Amino acid sequence: QVQLVESGGGLVQAGGSLRLSCAASGRTFSTYTMGWFRQVSGKERDFVAAITSSGGTRLYADSIQGRFTISRDNIKNTVDLQMNNLKPEDTAVYYCAARYGPLSKDEYNYWGQGTQVTVSS
Repeated sequence: QVQLVESGGGLVQAGGSLRLSCAASGRTFSTYTMGWFRQVSGKERDFVAAITSSGGTRLYADSIQGRFTISRDNIKNTVDLQMNNLKPEDTAVYYCAARYGPLSKDEYNYWGQGTQVTVSS
């Protein structure tokens, strides 16, 4: 089992940047595929990005392609989401998640509590 805690959310102006970080507990972090998702109140949670256990392959949602970068550090047990050129439509609660198995946009086993990102126009 793994526990996930996100940090780094906040308020930023459109065009600005934020870096989200997710700290994971447990000694098996390096075996999990990790992902970031986001959810606007009243809407479904959407996939944002994912990275394989080794960090060698990444997957992104079309809406953030070229603006966001996911990375991980298997020594520090962290996975980050660097968000550049933020837009008001990026406003959401962002969640970190972990899953067994290969890269995927769904079927994640563990979730963090979320961190709010608000982008003002």
